[in-house]
Amino acid sequence: MSTQLDRELEAIAELEPVEGRKKISMVVMSGDMDKLFGAFLIGTGAAAMGMEVTMFFTFWGLRAIRRSDAKTGTTFFGKMIGMMYGGGIEKASPSKFSFGGMGRWMFGKMMGAHNVMTLTQLRDLAIDLGIKMYGCQMTMDVMEIPQESFVKGVQDPVGVGFFLGEAQESQITLFI
Repeated sequence: MSTQLDRELEAIAELEPVEGRKKISMVVMSGDMDKLFGAFLIGTGAAAMGMEVTMFFTFWGLRAIRRSDAKTGTTFFGKMIGMMYGGGIEKASPSKFSFGGMGRWMFGKMMGAHNVMTLTQLRDLAIDLGIKMYGCQMTMDVMEIPQESFVKGVQDPVGVGFFLGEAQESQITLFI
């Protein structure tokens, strides 16, 4: 049985690339499950169409590229942020109907019943498709998140100037 993603990728493969539409850049600021799904679905769909994809993760969006076992924070405040926000992508809750973690479990069951990939699988697919993922250096400094806490495949951290250069060359820019 094919998954929903398999069917979507087959449909994308049948599309003809649009002349001049070769690059997409997005800021991923949210760490909410549904918004991360949207970002990774758009990114992987664009990469499957042959587009160059740049994803710039900042503030709560950094959760998407953090390892689940990563420790953050060296100061009292940094450790508090790490503890309050703890966990990687698998801890992302829906922006609505979280119900203290029940929403994440419920959506996980519903998506599993429809053979929808998990966020972790979708992020890994993005890496496999060559999507360039960058952490925001300023946010990492403020929130005391070291680069070593990211999953393999994430690029060196960059600043907003780098992202703006990427966005300036893009036909599509998104803020999620």
